[in-house]
Amino acid sequence: MFDVAQWNEIQHRIDLLAPARDVTVVAVSKGQPVAAMRAAVAAGVTALGESYVQEALDKRSQLMDLAVEWHFVGRIQSNKTTALAQNFDWVHGVMDERQAQRLSRAREAAGEEPLQICLQVNVSGEPGKAGIAPELLEELAAYVTTLPGLRLRGLMALPEVRRGEGVVSRSRFAAVRQWKEGLERHQGVKLDTLSMGMSGDYELALEEGATLLRLGTALFGSREK
Repeated sequence: MFDVAQWNEIQHRIDLLAPARDVTVVAVSKGQPVAAMRAAVAAGVTALGESYVQEALDKRSQLMDLAVEWHFVGRIQSNKTTALAQNFDWVHGVMDERQAQRLSRAREAAGEEPLQICLQVNVSGEPGKAGIAPELLEELAAYVTTLPGLRLRGLMALPEVRRGEGVVSRSRFAAVRQWKEGLERHQGVKLDTLSMGMSGDYELALEEGATLLRLGTALFGSREK
């Protein structure tokens, strides 16, 4: 179930580490029961994160009475873009023009306000890791800003968390912040979002400018089997 005491402690840490910044905790509820999600919202959670479209749709149909934002934090599948665009408020992991175009078209067709998105950047530089290469960010960002169905809010990153690698995580979070600032300078756009930091490293992410924290285990414990 949802850990209210831990939620309160995380809010305290946010106030301590980022007192002047507007930080939102996305409670990553994949694999969690609807009752736990209701408890999270009752405690003050305003954003729920899901990684699997069908699971999210099933849950959302049971939670229509809640005033909460829905964030998609998983990998985007081409056959799910319409469902994503029509049922989520945010998509965190856009990585190429094709994904962006499909999301924009589906959002426009639904007659909704622009979908809030983040571009996912490959912070490790390792081949095969999810995300766009940093040197391609400007080109993709320029394209996304032309799409009427999308609103580019910032960048998302998934640094690997390994025990004892706090310095590495910090440097990667700092790099994402610098890439965001570079996009703002070179493209003349205002980006207000850094989606980075999970249960094991959110404090480091906060210290490097995170505005969206994606927390699952820290709030719900291990997922149910």
